Amino acid sequence: MGAPFTSVLIANRGEIAVRVERACLELGLRPVLIASEADRAGRARPDEGGPLAIGPSAPSRSYLNQAAILLAARVTGAEAVHPGYGFLSENADFAEAVEAAGLIFIGPPASAIRIMGDKIAAKRAMMAAGVPCVPGPGEPLPERVEAVRAIAGEIGYPVIIKAAGGGGGRGMRVVRESAEVADAVAITREEARRAFGRPELYMEKFLEHPRHVEFQVLCDNHGNAVWVGHRDCSVQRRHQKVVEEAPAPGIAPELAERIGARCAEACRQIGYRGVGTFEFLYENGEFYFIEMNTRLQVEHPVTEMTAGVDLVQEQLRVAQGAVLEASRFAGTAHGHAFECRVNAEDPETFVAAPGRITAVRFPRGPGIRVDTHVSAGYRVSPYYDSLIAKVIVHAPTREDAVRRMQVALSQTRIEGIATNLPLHERIFADPDFVRGCVDIHHLEKRLREEPRGEA
Repeated sequence: MGAPFTSVLIANRGEIAVRVERACLELGLRPVLIASEADRAGRARPDEGGPLAIGPSAPSRSYLNQAAILLAARVTGAEAVHPGYGFLSENADFAEAVEAAGLIFIGPPASAIRIMGDKIAAKRAMMAAGVPCVPGPGEPLPERVEAVRAIAGEIGYPVIIKAAGGGGGRGMRVVRESAEVADAVAITREEARRAFGRPELYMEKFLEHPRHVEFQVLCDNHGNAVWVGHRDCSVQRRHQKVVEEAPAPGIAPELAERIGARCAEACRQIGYRGVGTFEFLYENGEFYFIEMNTRLQVEHPVTEMTAGVDLVQEQLRVAQGAVLEASRFAGTAHGHAFECRVNAEDPETFVAAPGRITAVRFPRGPGIRVDTHVSAGYRVSPYYDSLIAKVIVHAPTREDAVRRMQVALSQTRIEGIATNLPLHERIFADPDFVRGCVDIHHLEKRLREEPRGEA
């Protein structure tokens, strides 16, 4: 039910570790940072003191090493663990291990992580809560191919076959006709077994031109749940988000209120705690639930900027047992915000580009925020995700926010390595994107159609 604590071990790295550290300090909590050998060696000033050594460079031996993280908490006197995002943030076994060690896990209970981490169980729970779902049975696909074909025929082609334990854009395949079913099932089942350790699949209607819209929720330990705005994350490449904005443009307020209320009710029914995100496909004025992320999202800053809420501080408060005051979270956005994910990667080939950063200049000024862990001299490691910074802007209108981001990007310089900054500049010069409401296929379509160096 939550308990007071004064120190938090941050079981993560990079910009999110810095973000959580700042929230802890502002609440008067003692943050405990950890780092792998690669991250300690990559620091701009490695001769100074710093995070506690957690293990070798490989994630499996450092940031995914549950025993090492729990030992670090014990030796440093940390009373709570914040998992950030990625790594162990949605690992139900880790959440249980943290609490079994007498610590507070700053996240949902393991039971909720398990339900929402299983796409089939999650769909059942959402249907029970009245959350609209993509057409398709909330059951695993049968083994017999002919039975799978029958289900596809009932749904209507095209359909999409997905891994029940999948995520991150992996373990899914679109099927457009009956003849493709057998191969699609066999390939996806094996991919699911290899990637997620379980071969179960499920099937849904494949929507041709949807947008990706998500709702932010926040829940306490006392049965209170609120939704805190919505975001559009449709600018994607290979199912990976590139640009996010809040609020999602073109969504009727009464529709948003109805869907947000359903999300909050679903949280109450599964006993959720902390922050979470309901992800939907949105097409022709209808929402279709696809999954829930039981953690803080990379794109949480755009909601913070438009809702006037520090979501990380709220995570920490509810973990300590605070009661949510629903009146503080009206779901109404103030102004408009964008976030650009700046990655260390070639902007044309998208191949990761690790190396040492020789110079950095980030934009400053009203309505501009940069979340990052890098500075001149920092070495970007090949062992981890290529995200090195998030450039966030906020302005009174979407049009103003587009212009503000265009200027902010033009003033951002990262030298010594390749980054995707040129791609972001092309996105914010794209007339279709500037008008708003592009679908999830838009960026990849532009990248295929335009000559190299344009979008």
